[in-house]
Amino acid sequence: MKTKKTDFIISHYILIFVILLVVLYIQFYLLEEMNISNFTLLIVNIPLAIAGIIAYKFFSQPLFENIFQSEKNLDNKIKKTLHELNTPVATILINIKMLQKNTTDEKTFQRLSRIQTACDDLLKLYDDMEYSIKKEIETIDLQDFNLYEEIVQAKTKFDELIATMNITVTIDVDTNIFIHTDKKGFDTIINNLISNAIKYNKPNGYIKIYLKNKTLYIEDSGIGIDPKNLFLVFDSFYQENQATKGFGLGLSIVKEFCDTNKIGVNINSKEESYTIISLDIGNIMI
Repeated sequence: MKTKKTDFIISHYILIFVILLVVLYIQFYLLEEMNISNFTLLIVNIPLAIAGIIAYKFFSQPLFENIFQSEKNLDNKIKKTLHELNTPVATILINIKMLQKNTTDEKTFQRLSRIQTACDDLLKLYDDMEYSIKKEIETIDLQDFNLYEEIVQAKTKFDELIATMNITVTIDVDTNIFIHTDKKGFDTIINNLISNAIKYNKPNGYIKIYLKNKTLYIEDSGIGIDPKNLFLVFDSFYQENQATKGFGLGLSIVKEFCDTNKIGVNINSKEESYTIISLDIGNIMI
């Protein structure tokens, strides 16, 4: 990819340089050989500029098309591979369920369950890759969906971990509120925020999710954030607690989605006490 970028930049500037050289030569010829006035030259410069733009478009299209053709082929290959990946994984899952019905051995059942979990992870990666490709080419369909149901669905994924840490979760959101946005992206940021609220919480702690004045709050009783790091938490790969597993991408993904969808995001935190993430969702509420 770096080579393609270098080729593009070099070709781009060479083409511009050649076109400018031609335009300057024409101007020199008109001034020196034809003795036209500066005012006339100013008028002539307008069609010259238009001709330069047309020439640039004419010569650049086939030149740059060849440079990026292999990248287009790679994109198409990725899309095709992702589409074909779904079929064998689905087939494996169907056969696992059939084997689980017929097996009576506990160890065999557990092994099949681990295979099923791995397949579910593969399907999640498939969904994430498909979403990323759609997002790159800006073909994400916006949907209307219930905010309360979306939060409950996201929270359910972490029920086992919540029970293990004995965390109390309360959701105070009107069940009649709908929002209009990228559902997959919104699901991702809610998952990230709930995951963080659990990961950095304390045993027997709490998580409160509530809506007030068109702002959604996710509050936890966790370790909090050092005030000097509040401006860094949205940076990619930043982690407040380096001992925690992960790459620190969660909040940077949240910030990117919020910026794209005109959702205001803010953090209020106190070390060893609480963290409150607020999302101003007024622009996406129906």
